[in-house]
Amino acid sequence: MVSDGSERLKLNVGGEIFETTASTIQSTCPDSLLAALSTPTTHGSSNPVFIDRDPEIFSVILNLLRTGRLPATSSGVFSKQELLDEALYYGVESLLRSAMLPPPLRGFDASLASTIAPATDGVPSAFTATAGDASLWIAHGGQISVYDWSLSHAVTVRTHLSDVTSICRVWDEAAAIGSGSASGLHFYDLSSGRYVGSTHWTDPEDPRIHKSRVAAVADSPGGVFASFDCLHRENSVLQIDKSTLQVAAVVGQQSGSSAKTAVPEKLRWVPNHGLLVGSAVHRGVFGCSGYIRIWDPRSRAIVWETSEPGSGRSSRFGDALADVDVDVEESTLFKVCSKSGDLGMADLRKLGEDPWVYVSDDNPGAWSADDGERSGGYSVVHCYRKQVLAARGGALEVWSSVEGKTSGGLIRRRNFVDKEEDSKRGMVSKVEAGGDRLFVSREYMEGVEVWESSNSSSMIEM
Repeated sequence: MVSDGSERLKLNVGGEIFETTASTIQSTCPDSLLAALSTPTTHGSSNPVFIDRDPEIFSVILNLLRTGRLPATSSGVFSKQELLDEALYYGVESLLRSAMLPPPLRGFDASLASTIAPATDGVPSAFTATAGDASLWIAHGGQISVYDWSLSHAVTVRTHLSDVTSICRVWDEAAAIGSGSASGLHFYDLSSGRYVGSTHWTDPEDPRIHKSRVAAVADSPGGVFASFDCLHRENSVLQIDKSTLQVAAVVGQQSGSSAKTAVPEKLRWVPNHGLLVGSAVHRGVFGCSGYIRIWDPRSRAIVWETSEPGSGRSSRFGDALADVDVDVEESTLFKVCSKSGDLGMADLRKLGEDPWVYVSDDNPGAWSADDGERSGGYSVVHCYRKQVLAARGGALEVWSSVEGKTSGGLIRRRNFVDKEEDSKRGMVSKVEAGGDRLFVSREYMEGVEVWESSNSSSMIEM
């Protein structure tokens, strides 16, 4: 590669001559191999520098340097891995990463972009996404498959468990996992496939507490929280020290003889307040029943709790919660009602006997109790970036904060995320967002759906 007075540069890639300018290369990736070759002192010959690489893929890399975007036709010609390998060689992987990641996630205009399906035991038993880079870990059977920020398959780790039903990222490359058929919380380094250790809930003074299985896991800077359930229905939430993997504290212990004292099936750490939110919901022929409980791990005390169905005097009697989540950015607790589909919200700073405010729907056409495949109570709720995503049957909806036309203040508006044909694929079992992607699994269906704010649609088999 040589430079003339006008900074025009020539490069011979695999026998094909490309021409560009030094500013095009140096302004986007100044520390790359191409930037180094673009300096006039790099090569004293008048002939272009020869690089023994594929010229067709380089044409895509050069277009990326010029525009910051990938050509629309590139995805149909080259695989993600081919593009990543070439970008790594030329030192422009950061630019490629920016171009490949989706735009900011907005639930109301998201569409199904792909489905990630592990090669074996494709029905996911659990999964977790990373907020930072939108990477994905899928548990299927006793294995965990890791997909990086580009959703390319990185590795599959076989654990010593026959099934993994809970998974939580506790370090960059390490997971805490639980099983519905085996006791203990187990830690694995997924980058090396190495088993790190296990934590068990035992009590020498109480013989009932043994062979306790994990129902839910949550991570925090101060440790890992896990809910354990014994065969004799005793259950508790333990705080586990990350450095020693030993039990640091028993936050809550109770006898699970009723729905109001069942093991927490969902745990959420609220960093702004240093609180742990736990919930459990029992679904039966007569509807839902369950509780929400908030602990302060420092004092190990319950700071607030509620159970539903509540008092018969309540106007919401018979319309108990179906699921709960926390918007940690706005310090708001959300629940969805099992029959009406109404969204209840409560300020974590002002909890009392009845803190719920039920959000009015400024878009009533988005939901109907007689909506065919979309009818029925809610089953899943997930909060992400001031959006509340709720699954009802096979349908997926989003509540977004928008400016009210008459009030001038913020109101919540409900819209469908999916299309009618999407809702017929099966009952939604879990919703979780990471980065600018939304991940959805459905009961008895292989793979995890990837939703993005784009119009692309494809199937990725890993």
